[in-house]
Amino acid sequence: MNYLAHAVLAKPNLYSLTGNLLGDFCKGLRVDCLHPEVKAGLENHRATDRFTDSHPIVRSAKAGFSPRRRRFAGVALDVLFDHFLIRHWQQFYKAPFSDYKIQLYQQLTQAMPLMPLPMQQTMQRVCRHDWFASYQHLTQLGRALDHIAGRIRFANNFSGMINEITPRYAELEHNFLQFYPQLQQHLQQLALESVSRGTINTD
Repeated sequence: MNYLAHAVLAKPNLYSLTGNLLGDFCKGLRVDCLHPEVKAGLENHRATDRFTDSHPIVRSAKAGFSPRRRRFAGVALDVLFDHFLIRHWQQFYKAPFSDYKIQLYQQLTQAMPLMPLPMQQTMQRVCRHDWFASYQHLTQLGRALDHIAGRIRFANNFSGMINEITPRYAELEHNFLQFYPQLQQHLQQLALESVSRGTINTD
């Protein structure tokens, strides 16, 4: 669910952007038939998820959620970490977030032909409803999390997750600020994607 982080950790071209966002839309997809740069982007997405899921900071943050909601802690942290990335954007990137977001929505629109249909539909909603604007404010973030809860196809206690996030906000923000530079460094060291022609600018 952390679409923003996966997007900004991609190389600046449509193939990499598609691959780095493809991880949640691979069901029924023949990965071996993908364009090489899309496939490399997908590998980068998966490396991001592996590093995140196994990191002690993230595992500790998940453990702090109540037993009734802990099953969905990973989803909540994905969305929350996108919120913190926006909040602290210029600590990591030179271009203003507002400029990057406009470019990103343009690139997502251009990349639609590279995407499987379920991914196209989701990314159309991301652009049409300006999802990343809703991630900027805590109240709207709570609504976004409840919307995700409403789309889960089985009974769950995910709704109201923001009530657990709010009292831990400063702690979780600190977790993110420690974790994200380590993730950036890890991906730079792996270098799973070759240097590609630039179209999205964060400098």
